[in-house]
Amino acid sequence: MKHNQSRLMMASGPNLVRRLCTATAGFVTDNVTAGKNDRLFKRLSAMPITGRSVEQTLNDYRMEGKVIAKKELGHSIRALRKYGRFKHAFEVMEWMKRRKVNFSHTDYALYLDLTAKIKGLAAAESYFNGLPPSVKNRYTYGSLLNCYSRELMTEKALALFEKMDQLNFVSNSLAFNNLMVMYIKLGQPEKVPFLVEQMKQRNIILCDYAYTIWMQSYASSNDIDGVERVFKEMNKGGEGKCSWVTYSNIAAIYVKAELFEKADLALTKLEEMKPREREAYHFLISLSSSFRNLEDVNRIWNVLKSAFPTTNTSYLVMLQALDRLNAIDRLKEFFKEWESSCSSYDMKLANTVIRAYLKRDMYEEAASVFDDAIKRTTGLYFKAREAFMVYYLRTRQLDLAWNEMDAAIAEAKERSWKPSEETVNAFFSFFTEEKDIHGAEEFCRILKSEDGIELSHELENLLARVCPDRD
Repeated sequence: MKHNQSRLMMASGPNLVRRLCTATAGFVTDNVTAGKNDRLFKRLSAMPITGRSVEQTLNDYRMEGKVIAKKELGHSIRALRKYGRFKHAFEVMEWMKRRKVNFSHTDYALYLDLTAKIKGLAAAESYFNGLPPSVKNRYTYGSLLNCYSRELMTEKALALFEKMDQLNFVSNSLAFNNLMVMYIKLGQPEKVPFLVEQMKQRNIILCDYAYTIWMQSYASSNDIDGVERVFKEMNKGGEGKCSWVTYSNIAAIYVKAELFEKADLALTKLEEMKPREREAYHFLISLSSSFRNLEDVNRIWNVLKSAFPTTNTSYLVMLQALDRLNAIDRLKEFFKEWESSCSSYDMKLANTVIRAYLKRDMYEEAASVFDDAIKRTTGLYFKAREAFMVYYLRTRQLDLAWNEMDAAIAEAKERSWKPSEETVNAFFSFFTEEKDIHGAEEFCRILKSEDGIELSHELENLLARVCPDRD
């Protein structure tokens, strides 16, 4: 390799909004059950290591004499979707279509959602318009509404909501949830209470997520009193109405507001509930690392390990927490422990450790992790390469940053890549400080000319400001 190198975040602010967007889809649950259904999912989850496609993996499974039940396929699709592997989930559903596996109402809705994620909203609209009337129901309408809301297409979202209302498809809070999340993402949290009032007038029961979004609308305006009024209303009739999700969300709001005593009380309530979901302990670890100490985080990790088999996600959350706590020696030990025991190598964990090392100028350690990761996985290296780009620019090594950019562009020929805002800002900060107009123009030319790189609207606007004549 050239030059010897080649959240679950706490649920607050934009991160909470992104998590809520997934929840408001409503047409599929992300509760992934354990048991024999895990066998197929494990085979599919190992594809980055085996190098097999979805088609090959499923066909191989059948050739081994195993019968693939629809329930097993559904389990795998939900699990892949839960972990952000939308392309693979979509390909499983494509495989089902080719074999004429009957779709349920929720399957149509999920396929529409995955179509939007993989092929774009126009393809999802076309799919919806081509559905027979019998499956244009509350699930498929709700899925399309979720797509519009996620893309912040206000006019289309509101028009579709009105049509759903006319068809009597708005009988619970799911459709309202989509609109509420959309308004928070648009920076219009003041519109959320009006929608809540509409639900109350219709005698629609607010679900946990509706209360959470409502609380987040007040948190977005730094109105902690408003958050607590909603929480108090939710608690009417006894605390049993509040789930661990409720306490994790209000704890996240308190953490963001730096009300750490209140956050600690909320997390203590969460722990006392002894939740049966692994994700609850992930949030405990992540949130605790923001204001508690290493001893507390280690204690929660031990509770997690005693209650559930540890997963790559569990280790990822813990590595992020250790980075946040500046416990770099523990992070190094923890990463080695994961590497020695993992059944599938996940580049996200390597990326977290590489960033943690580079942040602390531990270049040799970061390069060693990256070199080893390249040997162990065929996964995406964009995040790691961007971390090295930022490091090289910070340490005034532009040539090495260009090398990493070249490598990322070469990889982008096979897969799409959007350079992060942090990476673009790091390059332009360097060019500005060094008064390197030629470098800035060259960077603009690269980002404009490479078809493999897809720029967001924000980055396009940034480039237009820095290089107005780049077209």
